[in-house]
Formats: sequence, structure tokens, C-alpha cells
Amino acid sequence: MSLAEQIFSYAFARRPDGSLAVMVAETEVVLRASGALWLERERALVVADLHLEKGSSFARRGQMLPPYDTRETLDRLEAEVRSLAPRAVVLLGDTFHDRDAETRLAGDDAGRLAALAAGRALVWVVGNHDEDGPAVLPGEVLADLSLAGLALIHQPTGGPARAEVAGHLHPCARVAGKSASVRRRCFVTDGERLVLPAFGAYAGGLNVLDPAFRPLLARPPLAVALGRGQAHPVGWRSLRPD
Repeated sequence: MSLAEQIFSYAFARRPDGSLAVMVAETEVVLRASGALWLERERALVVADLHLEKGSSFARRGQMLPPYDTRETLDRLEAEVRSLAPRAVVLLGDTFHDRDAETRLAGDDAGRLAALAAGRALVWVVGNHDEDGPAVLPGEVLADLSLAGLALIHQPTGGPARAEVAGHLHPCARVAGKSASVRRRCFVTDGERLVLPAFGAYAGGLNVLDPAFRPLLARPPLAVALGRGQAHPVGWRSLRPD
């Protein structure tokens, strides 16, 4: 199969804003260059794996990182909210890096998170790092969510799954170039399931060629790498291991 055939076996459309509309099962979803998922009909913005206060968590263990990850992540999230004016914001698990992260939030950052619920639904889908959800901040706490014909959950269920949207694995793509390769966070889909990239500034990522992805994908998938202002479809044969 040629590179063009790998890519164009998937139905997608480029949007003027640089995002990419693709089909997951029978639902059209929009993959944003920020790493956010946009469900247009429902006007729902979905982001996964913010890992807020990861910097302060590392600092408590003596690994000093610049303590600005929460601020930077919220800046990017608020930019998406301003751009899209969603009716709902869905935080797809591991929004906090650990159970105590909410108590370590600076007051203004806590206020910014609370403001996400003003005039819209705010849904916290819990993950393995934040199993209890927020203690004080507003919003609805759920284990999973059905929306737009899709099952939204933090951790992918085992084996191939139809119409599932998950996070947890922090997918990244290393893409071959003419003389070098670049590594970018990415979405990954086999047309039936979609795994979102981590949205958090310090979240890191796992190469999509890692064996962890193999049982989740029913066919060679499409990776959609995040670029500056544009989401880039990448054929499977253009990907490289780390």
C-alpha cells in the first residue's frame, strides 16, 4: 500500500482553521491542532490528560521543574473555549496529576477552572490519576460519558472497540523526513476508536508504535500529528520508533 493509499483509506477533510474532520465509527469528529477534540453538532470540547500540578508533584519529590505547567495548560484550554464557544467542556480523565493536586492549585488557577462551568456544562470523566474527581470545583463527575454516538472514557477498554474515544496513553508520532525525523503528540484512530493526545504541558507521550497500542487497533491506523496551527495526517509507514 502506498503512502497516499494509507492516508486516503480514511475519510477526512481539512478545515480552514487547520483542524481535520475524520469519521470515527459513524460520527464525524474534528481533531484540533491544539490536541482537543471538537464534537461540532453537540458543541462539546473534549480534552484528555491535562495532568495539572504535575510540576508541583515533582517538586515535592525533589525534582524541580518550572512551576508553570498548570498555567500554560489552562491558557491553551481557555484559548480553545474562546475560539469555539462550546456548550460543554469534557475533561477526559487525569485532569489532575494526583489526588492532592486540587489542593495545590493557585487561587487564580482554581478560579479559571471554576469559570469553565459558567454558562456551560463541565464534565469530569475520572482517570487513574484522579479517581475521585474534584472535591470543590464545580461540574459533573462521571466514570464515562455517551455523547454523539460515542463512548467517552479515560482508559481504552481491552481489544478493538467501536465508537470509543479515550485518552490515557498519551500517543506521540515520530515522523520520518528526508534527512531527519520529528516527534509530535498525535491523535490515533483506526476508524472505529480514537485515542486523544495528552493536552497537559508536562504530560509527555508514548510512541504509537509501542506494543501498548497494538491490541487496540483493528487495522493500520491513521496518526494525526499536532503542528503549529495545523493537524497533519500521517500514514503508518511514515512512522518511526523512538
